[in-house]
Amino acid sequence: MSQERRPRTKPTEDRKLLRATPYADTSFLDSDAWRALRIQGEVIEGFDSLARLGPAVSIFGSARVAASDPSYAAAQDLGARLARKGITVITGGGPGIMEAANKGALEAGGVSVGLGIELPHEQRINDYCNLALNFRYFFARKLMFVKYAQAFVIFPGGFGTFDELFESLVLVQTGKIDHFPVILYGSAYWQPLLDWMRDTVVAHAMIAPADLELFRITDSLDEVVAWTEQSFVEADDAARAADASPVGRETAEAAQERRHQGSGRPE
Repeated sequence: MSQERRPRTKPTEDRKLLRATPYADTSFLDSDAWRALRIQGEVIEGFDSLARLGPAVSIFGSARVAASDPSYAAAQDLGARLARKGITVITGGGPGIMEAANKGALEAGGVSVGLGIELPHEQRINDYCNLALNFRYFFARKLMFVKYAQAFVIFPGGFGTFDELFESLVLVQTGKIDHFPVILYGSAYWQPLLDWMRDTVVAHAMIAPADLELFRITDSLDEVVAWTEQSFVEADDAARAADASPVGRETAEAAQERRHQGSGRPE
C-alpha cells in the first residue's frame, strides 16, 4: 500500500466513500471496470448457488409455446421423469417450454432451476422454480447452463434455442466437454436442419460427416432419459479412469480432450 501522505487540501478516502447523493460521482457505474466487477459477481453467485446441484440436465425450447401445445406437455413430462430420478432440471426460467419443464420437475418434488436474463421487454422467472437466479450478461448465464448440467435436451425453438444448440455442439466438437449428450426432441421440427447440415454443410466440407454424430434426434422421452442416464455412467467411468491414471489426472484429462476433439480444424 502506498505511503504517500494525503494533501491537507483533500478529504480523506473514508469521507469520499461515504458521500451521499447528489454529491457522489456515480459515473463509475457505467465504466467497464465496474462492469467487470458485476460480471465477476454474477459468476460467483452462480457458482455459489449451483455448486451443490448434483446430476442435472439443461432443457431449452421456445418461450412462445402455449400450454395447449403437445411439446409443452412433453417438456412437462420430461421434467417430471428426470426429477423422479433425482436429476435437477435447469431452464432459462421463462415461459413456454422452460415453464413446462420447470413445472414438471417442481410438481414431481425435484429441484427446478430457472436462470433468467435481463431483456428489453419485461420477462419474469416463471412460478415453477425453487431455485432462481437472474443474470445481466448472457455469457455468464450460458456458462452456468454448461458447467452445471451433464446433458442438453433441446425442444423446438428460435434463435435463443439455436444459440444454445450450436454452442454446445462446438464445445463437444472441440473436446471442451465430453460424455455430454445433445438431444433434439421433435423429429418433424429438427430433421430439416439435419438434412441441411448433411446435404449442404457436410457437402461443402465445412464440417466432417462424423460431426453429425455429436447430437441425436428423437421423439421418445424414454430414449431421452436412457441416453442421459448412460452419459452419467460414462462420465463417472471416465473420471475414475482419470483419477487412477499413472500419468496423473490432468495429463489423462488432456488426453481425453484431444481424443474427443472431432477434428484438427473443428471450426
